[in-house]
Amino acid sequence: MQTQSPMVIVSQPNQVIVQNSNWQTGLCDCFSDCGVCLCGTFCFICLGCQVASDMNECCLCGTSVAMRTLYRTRYGIPGSLCDDHMMTFCCPHCTLCQIKRDINRRKAMNAF
Repeated sequence: MQTQSPMVIVSQPNQVIVQNSNWQTGLCDCFSDCGVCLCGTFCFICLGCQVASDMNECCLCGTSVAMRTLYRTRYGIPGSLCDDHMMTFCCPHCTLCQIKRDINRRKAMNAF
């Protein structure tokens, strides 16, 4: 029986650099987009599905901590997993509306 030698990696994959940015609106800036606020208040699940669809993710993930963390890391928005968890737990409607407002603004700037 012949033993195989271990594989040696001689080069690393290219590093992806994410430019840091901030949220386009604050957590409680509901009046900057009343349509999103109303949708988040009265049809929370529908707004979650819209966010998930915008992010090319499963509809069931739209309202989760994972979605907020994914969005934040994708756009280099400062924060932590603990912050995402606390925000999503304490203010689920506000956090989901914030993500959707941010998506809408980035789409308008052709940065989404």
